[in-house]
Amino acid sequence: MLIQDIMRSSNVTLKKENTIGEAITIFRKGEVRHIPIINDDSEVIGIISDRDVRDALPSTLFPQEISNVFQVSVDKIMTTNVITCSQMDFVEEVATNFYQYKIGCLPVVSSGKLVGLVTEIDVLHTLVTLTGAYQPSSQIELLVRDQPGILSEVVTVFAKENINIVSVLVYPAKDPLHKVLVFRIQTMNPLSMITKLKTEGYTILWPNEASESI
Repeated sequence: MLIQDIMRSSNVTLKKENTIGEAITIFRKGEVRHIPIINDDSEVIGIISDRDVRDALPSTLFPQEISNVFQVSVDKIMTTNVITCSQMDFVEEVATNFYQYKIGCLPVVSSGKLVGLVTEIDVLHTLVTLTGAYQPSSQIELLVRDQPGILSEVVTVFAKENINIVSVLVYPAKDPLHKVLVFRIQTMNPLSMITKLKTEGYTILWPNEASESI
């Protein structure tokens, strides 16, 4: 899935001359938690979050100082050297930026201009949806040899049993010669499928005896 399929519009922006008070007014509406700072050419030159604004405000015990901060321009608190992504980037790849840089939002740019935003919540929701976790289903994990065609072989077993596969994930196993296949299948009772897979010689990691006793 591409970022263009999940990104939000970028109609809430500020210029570097806008004030912290103006940013607070936007954040108080509760519609956004990040505001891109753009120049006259719609290029991203910074970004601020509601947390940046909270950190800039002094204690409520000093109302005069708070009033002064309201007049400070946002370029004094914005993050520069902003990490961005493209509309045509894959969601899975962009997810690594959120993990690596510990950020909550990425501006989406096209030809250097801001066209949208994507947040960590957008990406997380998309990844959960891709796994099929929202659908009534069961999960089966197999340990298989890391060799060409192994996924096709296992899928064929499901097909012969007329089992619909909702999603498939592949993880590295502790043993580099193996991998873990995680199938989410459209049935609430996977016991017959598990029995069939065992008959075919596959090692079942989940559900296992320990899980069945819970």
